[in-house]
Amino acid sequence: MKSNPVVPYILIFALGLGLIFFMSLYGLDQKKEIAGAGEEGNETNEPVAVEDFDPESFTQGQCVSCHGGDLSGGFGPTLHGLTDKEAVHNIIKNGEGSMPAFGDKLSDEQIDELTDYLLTLK
Repeated sequence: MKSNPVVPYILIFALGLGLIFFMSLYGLDQKKEIAGAGEEGNETNEPVAVEDFDPESFTQGQCVSCHGGDLSGGFGPTLHGLTDKEAVHNIIKNGEGSMPAFGDKLSDEQIDELTDYLLTLK
């Protein structure tokens, strides 16, 4: 008696579908934990503690996704060669265009520190 060569493939296919189904059900129960597991840095609207604030590490955690790894541009413009302190401060605090506002996360002093740091980039 010869077995059909397609049977192993059908069994693997059925097992794969079953795993996908049960993993989906498990994921529905764990969606909040799964969603929070990949977050790094301070992605919430909680203010950054004054004593924990470091402008350089803040830019690496918040700015690189739009402005690029070396802050020389990407989706957002380059952050090198900025000169207008007041304009930079206002954009960080209030946002502009696709730039989100950070006035709810950072104090004015932290925004000043961040602005001063960005003005040093050449």
